[in-house]
Amino acid sequence: MKRRALPTAMFAAALTLAGVFGAAPAHASKDKPVIGFSIDDLRVERWTRDRDYFVDAAKKLGATVNVQSANANESRQIAQIENLIAAGVDVLVIVPFNSKVLGNAIAEAKRAGIKVVSYDRLILNSDIDAYISFDNEKVGEMQAQGVVNVAPKGNYFLLGGASTDNNARILREGQMKVLKPLVDKGDIKIVGQQWTPEWEPSKAQGIVENALTANNNNIQGIVASNDGTAGGAIQALSGQKLAGKVPVSGQDADLAGVRRVVAGTQAMTVYKPIKAIASGAAGLAVDLVKGTAPKYTSKLNNGKKDVDTILLTPTLLTKQNVDVVVKDGFYTQQQVFGK
Repeated sequence: MKRRALPTAMFAAALTLAGVFGAAPAHASKDKPVIGFSIDDLRVERWTRDRDYFVDAAKKLGATVNVQSANANESRQIAQIENLIAAGVDVLVIVPFNSKVLGNAIAEAKRAGIKVVSYDRLILNSDIDAYISFDNEKVGEMQAQGVVNVAPKGNYFLLGGASTDNNARILREGQMKVLKPLVDKGDIKIVGQQWTPEWEPSKAQGIVENALTANNNNIQGIVASNDGTAGGAIQALSGQKLAGKVPVSGQDADLAGVRRVVAGTQAMTVYKPIKAIASGAAGLAVDLVKGTAPKYTSKLNNGKKDVDTILLTPTLLTKQNVDVVVKDGFYTQQQVFGK
């Protein structure tokens, strides 16, 4: 089956929309691979950091990176991946918006001899070559434990991420490993749980506002699955003068989230050294093109195969150790503490 070639104007427009880093002729050589980096949504702070670290690491390895952002739109991401395939990249690195809908595009990439790396979120039911992420089940455990440490008993609300994101479900599995024994014991009661469309903070705020209303503000803990949804939850709590009184979890160590941890309105966040995953993914992509055997830590089944996987270790951050992000150079002292 022939690869579908998209019109030149469409491809050029897509690249212009996303922003291309150092475009170069495809398949230049195995020493100078061309990487297509398809990212869920560069409007989110976290992913801009991944992009910058990834591009820097790839360039140091002699690779060129074409970056595209789907802006949280699954059909746009599929089209952009097809554009990268048509351009003849050597390897695709994908942060999926919807982990379940990329099977046909990835099959097309494989027919074209293009390697595929799933970045941070596992692409499901597809013949991908490798997966790199942090241990997301462990992140979920940290989130739940961080809230339990502050509020060991009471009513809990579970604020999940996007239902389209497989990581959101893995996080929930980790959260429940900590919470279920406490629920069974009667210490904790889960009074509600809901996924947050597109991880959107404003939608998270609305969800928590409704939960507070439904429970007459009788909620002692909110397990939020990232810093964006945590921010929405804390906005809702602020409206009821409960911010800082109800512990809220998070992850990603977004600057706003870290500042809330310092201020005491967010109980914890999870720091995932983005430079480590981005540079690791760049090295993994280049290794696959060159035929060098990467150093995998495990395998994870994505519904189609056992995928060679690299899992990195996250760090739980509370007010007591939040200065780790300053020591690592992730943020400055001024950014975090205002002094």
